Amino acid sequence: MLPKNRHPTHPGEVLLEEFLLPLGLSQVELAEHLEVPVQRINEIVRGKRGVTPETAWLLAQALDTTPEFWIHLQANHDLVANHPPRSVPKIRRRD
Repeated sequence: MLPKNRHPTHPGEVLLEEFLLPLGLSQVELAEHLEVPVQRINEIVRGKRGVTPETAWLLAQALDTTPEFWIHLQANHDLVANHPPRSVPKIRRRD
């Protein structure tokens, strides 16, 4: 369910606030642990890049979460951020 009164939190903010800071882990240390470029982690944390399925799997394994956790955060963010400015009528069955 998408929140109605606010924009869903980007997974990068969750990564920073709920995992990196409490663990005392830097973006560089996480990137090295995951064996991914530091730029990938930095762009996710800054909200400039989304979490891909591959990254979701890596984060889930390293942070004891699930890949679905990360994918759902990303999907909710994307759905609200990309809501079309117009609506279309429903298709009705022809008789």
